[in-house]
Amino acid sequence: MPAPNNTNVALRYNNRLRSLNSPQFPAKVPLKVDRHLFYTVGLGANPCSSCQNGTQLTASLNNITFVMPKVGLLQAHYFHIKGVFKTDFPDRPPVPFNYTGVPLTANLGTSLGTRLSKVAFNSTIELVLQDTNLLTVESHPFHLHGFNFFVVGSGVGNFDPSKDPAKFNLVDPPERNTIGVPTGGWTAIRFRADNPGVWFMHCHLELHTMWGLKMAFVVENGKSPEESIIPPPKDLPPC
Repeated sequence: MPAPNNTNVALRYNNRLRSLNSPQFPAKVPLKVDRHLFYTVGLGANPCSSCQNGTQLTASLNNITFVMPKVGLLQAHYFHIKGVFKTDFPDRPPVPFNYTGVPLTANLGTSLGTRLSKVAFNSTIELVLQDTNLLTVESHPFHLHGFNFFVVGSGVGNFDPSKDPAKFNLVDPPERNTIGVPTGGWTAIRFRADNPGVWFMHCHLELHTMWGLKMAFVVENGKSPEESIIPPPKDLPPC
C-alpha cells in the first residue's frame, strides 16, 4: 500500500476519474473561457502584540486574508449596502514567485480585507488553484458554493500556462463542487457562472477557513427575472 501522504499516487488516482458524458448525463465543459483566474493558496504570519512570539498564523488566497463582515454579504449585495465589501479581489497574485520551491519563511505578511470578485452572469470561468510553500506545502480541499465545476487538470509543481492547458481534459472531466489542491501542486477547474448571487469558496479545513483561507464571487444578475436573485422572504432574520 502507498503511504497516506504519497501525493503522486493520489494525483494519479484522481486524474483517472471521468464523468459519464453520456446522452443522459452530458459533460457540458466550457470550451471557450471568458475569464482566466489564478489564485495562490498559502499560509502566512501577521504581527499580533497579544500572540505568542508577537505573530499570528493566517492563511490567504492571492495574499489576501478574508475578513468576515458584520453584515451578510448577500444581504449587502441585494440591498446595495455600502461599505460592507469591495469587488476588487485580484485575478492573480500581487507578486509572482517560485510557488513550490524552497520553503519561504520571511515576508509572510498578508493583506486583510473583505474583497470579492465580481463575475458577469453566464460567463465562463477557468480557475487555477496553486499551492505554495509559504511556511510549508499542504493539500487544501476547496469547496465552491452555488456551482458544480469541471476538474479539467491538475499537477505537481508550478502551473505552466504555456504548456499545462494543452493537457486539460475537456471531454469527460469529473464534475464536482469540492476538489483537493495537491500538496505542492495545482488544480484547474472550469464552470459557467449561471447562478446569480454571492457564493463562498473556501478551504474545507476548518482551521484554515478561520484563518482567512476563503473568498467569494459576486455573480451579477442576468437580463430576465429568471436570471436574477429572488427577493428575500419577509420573515428572513437579518444577520
